[in-house]
Amino acid sequence: MASNNSLSGGGLSIRRINYRVILVQVLVSAFLCINLFLITTFFMKDSFYTTMRYILFAITLFSDCLFLFITNVILILSYFGITIQMWLCLIIYIVLSVYTFVTPVTLTAMTLERFVAICMPLRHAKLCSTRSAVHLILIIHGLSSVPCTVFLSLFFASATYTLYSQDRVCSVEMFILYSWQGHLRSAISQFYFLMLCIIIVFCYTQIMKVAKAASGESKKSSWKGLRTVILHAFQLLLCLIQLWCPFIEAAVLQIDQMLFINVRYFNYITFILVPRCLSPLIYGLRDEMFFNALKYYALCGLYKKQVPG
Repeated sequence: MASNNSLSGGGLSIRRINYRVILVQVLVSAFLCINLFLITTFFMKDSFYTTMRYILFAITLFSDCLFLFITNVILILSYFGITIQMWLCLIIYIVLSVYTFVTPVTLTAMTLERFVAICMPLRHAKLCSTRSAVHLILIIHGLSSVPCTVFLSLFFASATYTLYSQDRVCSVEMFILYSWQGHLRSAISQFYFLMLCIIIVFCYTQIMKVAKAASGESKKSSWKGLRTVILHAFQLLLCLIQLWCPFIEAAVLQIDQMLFINVRYFNYITFILVPRCLSPLIYGLRDEMFFNALKYYALCGLYKKQVPG
C-alpha cells in the first residue's frame, strides 16, 4: 500500500537516496513493459481469452500493472513532498485497497481452476467456461472490495467534512484516525489471507493425492498442476508478508531513522515489486502454449512452432 511506498524520511536529503528512486523507476518500467507484452500476447490468440486459466492470468497482469503504476506515482509524490487534496487521495486509496486483494484472490481462483481440472476433469468444461470466468471475475472484485468498504465506512463515520478539502502527502496513514482502525484493517487482511492459504493448502493436498495415484500423461499433468499451486502459494506468501511490513517498519522507526528508510526500501522491492511481477512472468513462461505464443510475437513471426489462431 501507499504506506510502504515512501522512501523518503525526515531530515534525509534527496541526493543521498536518489539512486534508489532511479532503481525503482527502472524496475517498475521494466516490469510494466513485460506485463504489457504478456497482456498483448493474451489478446492476440482466441484460445487465450476463451479459456478460464488464461483469463484469470490476464486479470493478475492487469491488476499488477495498475497497482504498480499507482504505487509508483504515490512514491514519487511522497519523495518530492507533493501534496494533493484528501478527496483525490481517497480515490487513489480505494483503487489501491481493492487491487491489493485482487491479485491474491485471483491466484487462489487459479488454484481452484487447477484443482477442478485435475481432480474433477469431467466437470471442468462446465465449471470453467468463459461465462463462468466472467462471473468469477465479478466475485473476485466483490470480495476484494469488502475490506476497503469496511475500513472506509469507519473513516467516513469518524472524519470531519473539512478534512476532505485539506492538502496532504498521500498515504494510507491519513485514513487511520484512531489506532483501533489500523488494528481492524490488519485483522481483516490477515483473515482474508488465512482463508486463501487454507484454500491453497486444500487444493495442494487433493492434487497431490491425484498425482500419486495417476499414471502416464495424467500423472505428468497432475504434477505440473501441483507445481503451479506451489508457485501460487509462494506468491501469496510474499503478499501476506507485505501486510506485516507496517508493523516491522513502525518498530524499526523507534530504533533508527536511517534503518527505517533502508527497511522500507527493502520491503517495497521484495514484497511489492517481486510478487506482483516475477510470479506472473514465471507462470506465463511455464505454460507451453503461452510461451510459444510469446516467442512467436517476440520474434515477429519467425518462430513457427506455434502459429497463433
